[in-house]
Amino acid sequence: MKKLIVFISVALLLHACASKNDYDASGNFEADEVIVSAQQNGVLLSYSVKEGNQLQAGDKIGQIDVKVVELQKLQTEASIAALSEKTAAPNDQAELVHRQLEVQQSQLTQQLREKTRTENLVEADAATRKQLDDINAAIDQLKKQIAVTEQQLKLNTYNTNVQNRSILSEKAPMERASEQLQEQINKGQIINPVTGTVLVSYALQGEMQVVGKPLYKIANTDTLNLKAYITGAQLPQIKVGQQVKVRIDNGKDNYKEYPGTITWVSAKSEFSPKTIQTKDERANLVYAIKVRVKNDGYLKIGMYGEVLFNDR
Repeated sequence: MKKLIVFISVALLLHACASKNDYDASGNFEADEVIVSAQQNGVLLSYSVKEGNQLQAGDKIGQIDVKVVELQKLQTEASIAALSEKTAAPNDQAELVHRQLEVQQSQLTQQLREKTRTENLVEADAATRKQLDDINAAIDQLKKQIAVTEQQLKLNTYNTNVQNRSILSEKAPMERASEQLQEQINKGQIINPVTGTVLVSYALQGEMQVVGKPLYKIANTDTLNLKAYITGAQLPQIKVGQQVKVRIDNGKDNYKEYPGTITWVSAKSEFSPKTIQTKDERANLVYAIKVRVKNDGYLKIGMYGEVLFNDR
C-alpha cells in the first residue's frame, strides 16, 4: 500500500512538471486588415479580385459604371466653353464710337480752317461778323460733341469690361464643379490601396454597388503580429524593441522557431481572454503585447504561437 501511494505521488509530480508551461506568453497571429469599399454608385463593370490573390498598392482591379457622371462633366465643360462666346471685345464695341470721333475731329479741323479764312474776309470787309460768329458757334458745338464722344468711348470700354467680368465670374465655380465631377469619375476606378493578400472577396462583376459597400478584405501577410498576454510580474522583463523568440507547432512534439521583435506593450491591464484554459488564470489581470514576426509563408492569421523572452 505504501509503495502504491509513493508511485501515485511521483506520477502526479511528473504530470505537474510536464504540464508546466515552457514558454513566457502565447497568443494568436494577426495582421492589419483593410476592407476596401466602393466609393461610387453603379454597376460593377469589371472586377478581377479572387481570394488568395497577391495585389500591389496602386493596382487597378475593377471599374464601376460612371457614365452619368462623365456626361455631367461634358455638359459642364460645354458651359465653360460657351462663356467665352458671351464675352465681347472692348475694341469691337468701341469701333463705331472711334469712327464717330474721327469724323467729329475732322469736322473741327475743317471749321478751324474756315474760321481763319472768314476772319481774313471780315478784315477785308468781304464777309460779315455774323458769318464769323456762326463758325465760332459751330466750333464750340463740335468741341462739346467730341468731349461727349470721348466720354462715351471710355464708358463703353468700362461697361464692356464689367460685363465680361460678370460673365467670366461664372467660370471659376464651373471649373471647380468640373473638378468635382472628375473626382467622382476617378472614384469609379477601384484602386488597391495596400500591398498584400486578398483574404475575402465580397463582390461579383455585374453587381450593383453603393458607396461604402465592402468589395474585398486585404492584409499584408509578409509580416504578422503575434498578440499575446503577459502577467504583471512579467512586465518588468520586457520593453519595446526587445528581440524575442517565437515558435509554432511543427508536428506533434516539435516546434518551428522565428525571431521576433516586441513592437507594442499595452499601457492598461485587462482580464485574461477566455481562451486561457483555467478559471484562475482567466481571473488574473494581464497586459497585451504585440510581437512582429517575418512571415516565411507558413504563418497564418489566427494561428497559435508562443513567445520566449529568454533562451531556454
